[in-house]
Order: sequence, then structure tokens, then C-alpha cells
Amino acid sequence: MIALRGVCKAFRTGAEPRVVVDGLSARFKAGVSVAILGRNGAGKSTLLKLISGTLKPDRGEVLRRGSVSWPVGFAGSFHPELSGAQNVRFIARVHGVRSDALVDFVAAHAGLGPQLFEPVRSYSSGMRSRLAFAASMGFKFDMYLVDEITAVGDAAFKAQSEDMLKDRLRTSGALIVTHGLVQAQRLCDHVAILERGRLRYFDDMDAGIAAYQAMMRAS
Repeated sequence: MIALRGVCKAFRTGAEPRVVVDGLSARFKAGVSVAILGRNGAGKSTLLKLISGTLKPDRGEVLRRGSVSWPVGFAGSFHPELSGAQNVRFIARVHGVRSDALVDFVAAHAGLGPQLFEPVRSYSSGMRSRLAFAASMGFKFDMYLVDEITAVGDAAFKAQSEDMLKDRLRTSGALIVTHGLVQAQRLCDHVAILERGRLRYFDDMDAGIAAYQAMMRAS
């Protein structure tokens, strides 16, 4: 379970701060997958970082019960001078799992081939995201935070990624940022729309998607 209580976050990009999350309160139940929808720049990725704890709110609090993943698709924590495999081994040690087993899993699912053993500084952004996705799927979390990861790679990798995520969602919940409404319907139970720092939550997928489409048409 994840709960947000009066969470605020703003970034100063000029004379005036840009408010991304404005007094947001919400509760995401365990075992439920929620599609996070919104315009480009609405703050969906920022919301995931606040929930994961990689970004601190200016005000308010985020409560987490159970294990929560880092934002899948966010690869900013990789050490650029280490290889992909070395980064994976470090993650394994931090989380107390067997490093060989996690490296083997990533090698089988990231689609990086021999480049897994090259420095991460040589990776494209897509390769970093694939490394982060495979490393995340190698763990059993109660809640997965997913940021557009299945948009990365070729058709075969996208299909494999979605299949892996579906398998994890049999027993876990997720917050999934996506612009793909068809994908949202395949993977998610509920919808939340982030707009102007506020979140509208829909238990009914069809109603949520209809509200999102109406918002986009009106813009």
C-alpha cells in the first residue's frame, strides 16, 4: 500500500516555480495496478520518484507499506564507469540477493548481449532503460513503479517486457506511467490522471480512459 498525504513539489525553472504536485493526497492499494495518465510534462515521472523516495517532497509525506521498486526505466543511479554487469552485482549486494543469479537473469532478459560487460557510459538511453527494467524484474516487489519502459526497444523486446511485467503483476501491484491506452487496458485495473498538480482516480478503467481522452481533446 502507498499513501500520499498533502504532497507538494515544485521546481524553480525561472522567475516563478513550476508546481508539479500540489497538495496531493491519494492511496494506492496493494495488489492493484494503476495506469498513471497525463499530458507530457504533467509530472508523472516526478510522481513516481516521489513515491519511490528518490525525490523528496517540499511538503507532505509518502507512506509505504511493503517493498516498492525504484522507478523502472529510471537509470540515473548506474555508475557510468562500471559495466552493466558490475552495476547489477552492486544492486544485488545492496538488496541482499545472489549477484550471479541476478546477472544471469539480466543477461537473459535485457537483450544487451556482450555489451552487458561494457561500461554503462557507452550505452544509449534505451540500453540503460533495458538494463534497469531487467534488473528490476529480477526482484520480487510488492509494488512496481514503471515509467514507459515497454516503449523501449524493438517489437520482440517490447513483447517480452510486457510478458515479464504481466507475470509480476499476478502477485504484485504497480503504478504504470504510459501514453499507450491499449497497453494500459491490458496491464492495469484502475486509472489515475495527473493534471495541474492534482490526481483524479477512477476505479473504472473505461471511465478513466474516457476522461483522459476528453481532457486531451479539450487541450
